[in-house]
Amino acid sequence: MKSILGIVAVLAVSAAAAVAQQSVDEEIAERIAPAGETCMKGEECAAAVAAAPEGASAGGRSGGDIYNASCQTCHAAGVAGAPKLGDAAAWAPRIAKGMDTLYTNAINGINAMPPKGLCMDCNDGEIKAAVDYMVDNSK
Repeated sequence: MKSILGIVAVLAVSAAAAVAQQSVDEEIAERIAPAGETCMKGEECAAAVAAAPEGASAGGRSGGDIYNASCQTCHAAGVAGAPKLGDAAAWAPRIAKGMDTLYTNAINGINAMPPKGLCMDCNDGEIKAAVDYMVDNSK
């Protein structure tokens, strides 16, 4: 009788350990799962994706919102030569090149600044709004 109870206890502990391990495995798989999927033009999944119109702000984020979320990391402290917000002398030569140049540089990157300042969830309209915000506050 004792040996049967011992076997049942071992089986119960083994089952609990297996369930716990499965839970851990699921948590690990969730943590290392890709953040998203790539959908190329012409694939079936691409038909379901509606592109945001140029100049539109996804989620209603303003230039100030984008600046505070992404741009201020470099532009508040002047990291790697980034012109500081409010520094009219640093911004003047850039503004003189025209807004289209500023937009292009912000979207595509320039010098130490990576494309979109690494705001990969920003659309071009939001980047332009952030540039407008920085220029308006740096004249």
